[in-house]
Amino acid sequence: QVQLVESGGGLVQAGGSLRLSCAASGRTFSGYNMGWFRQAPGKEREFVTAISWSTGTTVYADSVKGRFTISRDSAKNTVSLQMNSLKPEDTATYYCAATAGLIGRLLNSHGVNYWGKGTLVTVAS
Repeated sequence: QVQLVESGGGLVQAGGSLRLSCAASGRTFSGYNMGWFRQAPGKEREFVTAISWSTGTTVYADSVKGRFTISRDSAKNTVSLQMNSLKPEDTATYYCAATAGLIGRLLNSHGVNYWGKGTLVTVAS
């Protein structure tokens, strides 16, 4: 079993920055790929970004490209999401996700094997 615990959410003004972290435990993650999804009130959960645990290859949704950066720390089994130039439309609950499959499986929520409980990010205008 895998446990994912997010932290770092909060309230920020538009144009500001936040850093989210996801601590993974329960398994060795060398074979897992990790990512972040978000879900705004009344909307479906959507892909934000993903990273290959083995190669560090990253993928981003167009809406966050150039503003968000995903990274991983293999020694600590953590994944981080640095969010800059935040916009009110970035307001959502952000979920850490893991898949045992290829990184491409994280482009869709159906490819996720494990979810964190989420952390709320609110961007005030």
